[in-house]
Amino acid sequence: MAMLYNFNNVSLYSKKFSVKNPSKSPLCFIKPHSLNYHKPKVFEDKLEKGSFSLSETFSKAGLLALVSASILLVDPALAFKGGGPYGSEVTRGQDLTGKDFSGKTLIKQDFKTSILRQANFKGAKLLGASFFDADLTGADLSEADLRGVDFSLANVTKANLSNANLEGALATGNTSFKGSNITGADFTDVPLRDDQREYLCKVADGVNPTTGNATRDTLLCN
Repeated sequence: MAMLYNFNNVSLYSKKFSVKNPSKSPLCFIKPHSLNYHKPKVFEDKLEKGSFSLSETFSKAGLLALVSASILLVDPALAFKGGGPYGSEVTRGQDLTGKDFSGKTLIKQDFKTSILRQANFKGAKLLGASFFDADLTGADLSEADLRGVDFSLANVTKANLSNANLEGALATGNTSFKGSNITGADFTDVPLRDDQREYLCKVADGVNPTTGNATRDTLLCN
């Protein structure tokens, strides 16, 4: 009985303190989501802002490239347009014979090398315009504001320049005013060849109604 008792004790003991399978190590079987690790909010904000800034930068760069491409692909003829309301049309190197520009504002308009025979510029504002190497034969430039206009190499023969203000205009090279009406025209500070000045002084007359200067005086005639 004692042995049985002891055996039973042992049995009971073994039942009571029997070694069970060891629990799994928590370090080996922790599920990733159980760590509950979160990036700091400040870091997330910076990351989001950085991504937005980078995206915005690429967007702006793309837009700039598109605009640049559109400028490069523009019609080359538009590069010749000048200022003023008529600037939307090309006036350089064109045949504009008999065209009516009277009374128009054509400041810095580009008429280089154009054919402007019998064109009407009466009373037009042509401040700083260019008639370089243009043909103005028989054109009406009466009462026009021609200050600072470039007449270099231009043919201004038989033109009407009466009461026009040519102060500071350029008339270098072979510019010719032969046969033109210059009554009341103001040639103040216009550089002229000696032979051209001599010819104009022979026909100069009148006083410019805008500046009040006598034509002969502005030509420095003797």
